[in-house]
Formats: sequence, C-alpha cells, structure tokens
Amino acid sequence: MSFNQFTNLDFGDLRSQIKDYLRANSNFTDFDFEGSNFSTLIDILAYNSYITAYNTNMAVNESFLDSATLRENVVALARNIGYVPRSKRAARAKINFTVNLGTRDSRAVVLKSGAVALGAVEGGNYIFSLPEDKTAIVNDANIAIFEGVEIYEGAFLRKNFKVDNSQFNQKFILPNPNIDISTIRVYVTNTTTEEYKLYSNIFDLKKDSKIFLIQEIQDEKYEIIFGDNIIGKKPLDGSSIEVTYVVTNGKDADGANNFTFSGVLRDNNNEVVTSGVSAITTIQSAENGDDIETIDSIKYLAPRVYASQYRAVTANDYKGIIPYIFPNVDSVTAYGGDELDPPEYGKVFISIKPRRGKYISKLTKETIKKQLKQYSVAGIKPEIVDLKYLFIELDVNVYYNKSTTSDVSSLQGSVINTLKSYGDSYEINNFGGRFKYSKVVSLIDTTSDSITSNITKIKIRRDLQPVYGKLATYEICFGNKFHVKKNNIKDGRGYNIKSSGFTIDKVSGILYMSDVPVTETVGSIFFFRLENNVPSIVKNNAGTVNYEKGEITLDVVNITSSENPEGIQIQAVPESNDVIALKDIYLELSIQNTVVNMIEDTITSGENTSATTYITTSSYVNGEYTR
Repeated sequence: MSFNQFTNLDFGDLRSQIKDYLRANSNFTDFDFEGSNFSTLIDILAYNSYITAYNTNMAVNESFLDSATLRENVVALARNIGYVPRSKRAARAKINFTVNLGTRDSRAVVLKSGAVALGAVEGGNYIFSLPEDKTAIVNDANIAIFEGVEIYEGAFLRKNFKVDNSQFNQKFILPNPNIDISTIRVYVTNTTTEEYKLYSNIFDLKKDSKIFLIQEIQDEKYEIIFGDNIIGKKPLDGSSIEVTYVVTNGKDADGANNFTFSGVLRDNNNEVVTSGVSAITTIQSAENGDDIETIDSIKYLAPRVYASQYRAVTANDYKGIIPYIFPNVDSVTAYGGDELDPPEYGKVFISIKPRRGKYISKLTKETIKKQLKQYSVAGIKPEIVDLKYLFIELDVNVYYNKSTTSDVSSLQGSVINTLKSYGDSYEINNFGGRFKYSKVVSLIDTTSDSITSNITKIKIRRDLQPVYGKLATYEICFGNKFHVKKNNIKDGRGYNIKSSGFTIDKVSGILYMSDVPVTETVGSIFFFRLENNVPSIVKNNAGTVNYEKGEITLDVVNITSSENPEGIQIQAVPESNDVIALKDIYLELSIQNTVVNMIEDTITSGENTSATTYITTSSYVNGEYTR
C-alpha cells in the first residue's frame, strides 16, 4: 500500500502516522509497537522525517526574498532584481586649509590620497582619508588654498591583482569587510594606466567603456566585476589592477569637527611639502556615517527600487530611491506640486526625517538633489523641504484602585513608559503616521490591573521659528482640523489658539496670540498681553486662522524675541482625537509636555460606594488664555 501524505510535521504526529501505516499491513495487525524494540526504529524514522522536513522548509524559505534569513541569500536574491545593498558608509566632513610655500618655486600642490587628518569626537579619535588626489593652484602670494575638501572617516587601503586569463572565472575580491564602496577607485595598468569608473548608467555603455561593477559576497566583502568587451571593457591578460578603498567605522565618527592635519603634500616637482600648512578650518562636521544595510531594509527597498526601475517619475519612486542613495533616512515622504494649494506643476516635494538629528543639513540637501538628477526625468524638479514636526501633548488622568497597589509613583511611571513605547512605535513615528486615540486609552488601561479607567485629553502643538528682528509673514500648518469654541464667556473671544510668550518691535511687554471666530471655518488672530491675568488686546487682525484646514497665517510682524528658546509654541485642540500626519508633517508624541495625574478611584476600592467623595475629571481642555 502507498504511504500516507504527511499532513502534520510534528514529531509525535509523524510517529503516529508511521504506526498507522504499519498497522494497515496484515503482518503487523496485532503487533505491540510500544512494548517492542520496534518502537525505537519508529522513533528513528519519525526523527529523520522531522529533521528532513525542517531542513527542506528552511531551504525553501531561503529561496524567496520575503522569507530568507541568511544575509548571503537575501543579498543574492536582491541581486537577481538588480539591487545592490548599501555598504557601510563613512562619516564625511568638509575642511579648508592653506599651504604657504614661502620661497619655494611651485605652481601647484597636490594633497595625496590616503590619510589626511585626525578627527576628534566624543569617545575617541578617528582617521579621515581622501580616496583620490586633490590639486590646488598656487596663487600670486605663493599660497595654495584647499577649499571644500571632502574627507572620509576610515583607513585608506590598497589591493593589487594580476589579470590571468589562464584562471577559469578569475575573481577580484577585496579582503576587507566594512568598506564604503563609494570610495573604491580602480586603476588598470598595461602599457598605460587607466582609471575605471563605477557603473552608473547602462545607456552610456559601449564595448570600450572603462567601467566596473560591485557585488556583495560572503562575510560582507565585495567583488569587483569588469566588462566583457561587449558591455564594458575587459582588462587585457597580464594587466595590473590596483584597487584603493576606505574601511570605515560608519556612524561612530559622526560629529567630529576638530581636525589635525596628517596628510602628504607634494608640489608639481614631486617634492614633499612639510611646512607652511595652516590649521584646518571645518566647514561641515562629520555626518551621515551609517552601518551596512540591514536584511530588513534590503527586503523592503529591493522590490521598490526594482519597481521604479531606477527612475524617479511618481512620488512613490522617490520614496524608494531616496533611502537607496541616502542611507541616513528614518522616514521619507514625497508628493507632487499638483497637490498644493495653489498648485506648483512640474515639481515634486520631498521631506526627509534623518535617523540622527531632527533635520538634514543644507549641504546634504544639495548632495541628494545632485544624485537624484541621474534618476529624475526631464521636466520634473525635485525640491527638498524641511519636515514639520507636529507635537501631540496629552493630559492623562488615571484612576486607580488603592487596594491593589502600594506604590502610586511606580504605577505612574509605568503609564509614562507605556506612552513612551507607543510614541516610539512605527505607527506614529513615521510620515503618514496616525495617533490612534482609542488605542492609547486602551494601552493606559491595560498597563496595570490596578488602573480602573482614564480620562485623556489631547492638544497639538507646532513650534514657530521666527526670523528675529526682521519683518516677516508666517504660515503654520497643523494638517488637522481645529476644534472651535465659539466665544469666551468673559470677553466673547474664542481663545482656541494659545501660544507661549514673545515680544514684537515697538510694543512693550510679553505678548501672546489667540483667535476670535469670524465664521464657522475662519477666524482672526489677535495679540494680547496679560494684566492681572486678564487679557488686554494689543493688536487685532494680526493674521487669520483656517479652522477647517488647521492653518494659521500671521501678517507682517517684527518678532524680536520669545520666552521659549525653541521659538514660539502654538497650541490648538484637534477636532478629532485621532491625529494624522499630512504631507510633510511628522508626528511626535511629546512625553516631556505630557501630564499624568493619578486619582484614587474610591468607588472601585470600596471606600466610598455612594460616590459622594468621588473626584470627577473634565473631558475638555482647560480654559487658560496661554500655554
């Protein structure tokens, strides 16, 4: 008879299926499998089947990008769709220095490739290198000026190969891990020395194009691949190949800004220059170092970059390509200019949240835009804009059962930690993220069995960074509809918008801003000061507020200072307790400005079942005039 198909790969089930198969045979109908030595043979068969099934399952999993777990397999599968995982990336800095040649008769000075400077950062010193020579022309004052020299953290190394066509499938493997592949330079020498460039665009390739390709192999090392005289030039037999590269520590050197010169200088006569070197001036501190691309990142980006076919046409194409060319990305969003009001056709707007820091530098923006040119199509202009942080502040009143907890402070700390964990989650910490009110309330309730309920109120905040001492207009976008309170009982104004204090030119005292509703969807901004905690209007019609769109516009004003060092904090109450991140808005749960109050639930504890001493909490935000 035929053996049954395995429907379950559990060891016990396999053993039972083998016994059922044997019992179906007339020779073993009344055989006692448990009480005989045959039981051991059945165990061996079941164990062998279990191990075989496990190995088969793992081998099949390693054949697909989504389920593979070994880095070598993930990299190989990504390679099949043309994706090269990012290497470790050296922290990069830009420096200036001069060389005074004195009486030396030189026309140019060459800064040789290799170690250039020693950079200091908290935690140690790091070597910074130059992947290729840089030349500066000597001016009339006999001084060579090196400006904007980009240096890379890491050790500068060389590896030499000899082309030998007698070797079948000769490979050129760099023996070091932790290489920044952007620093690789390849020189091929036969009768003359030629520099081969890293392949970037197939449309420019010819049979004599001097290009090379890179692929990651085992142990995070890299192999150099040359052309075949059909696509790209193949080095001749006997040629010498020299490969230089930088082995880096990645992000560890980020922040280095104090550099000491340690490079080699030669003039146009090939004489070493050892004197007259000025102190190094740092233009840009070391930044954007990064680790080698993770397996999860490869799985996420490889199919998206493949879908874009290495060209940026749609907004989603930019979302896939930017993390590929700029690894220091925590989150990225892109949207067409046609989505703006008024629309800006022919543009795509990109906003990037870096992994380290809140914003990317101007220099990094220009670098990204330059790299995007090889992917962008004609007629579409990418614009990189700073992201807008929208802070969510909570006022949480937690009711607890006194009889089931002995440490209220510890319980309060547990609630704060719960909120921190939610604030760090991808659900909110992302472009297009959403603060889910019901989920947060549930998380607070389930923090401890001692918590009986909670009343949680929400405020949203943007920080305005004024141009101090200059006339300017400002637009502050929250991206969420505002809750509108028609008027205040005392003076008929709304006070839906609240701010921290600031000063303006030619007006004495600390001022605040708020609003008065004009229609259902629009209001007017006014400035006021507090006199004995009573608002005194200083300026009406200082701007407008669109409650529907969640936008505040300030008319021309000269702001001279603010109470808060981070700028003017402007707060509103959202119409919906679920807060969204619109376009280039990035949500952040502000734990620092979140208040957690602990209130004893006297009804649940049994102390006051009649509820006469029960403390009630308002579900509405307070009626203060300012933040």
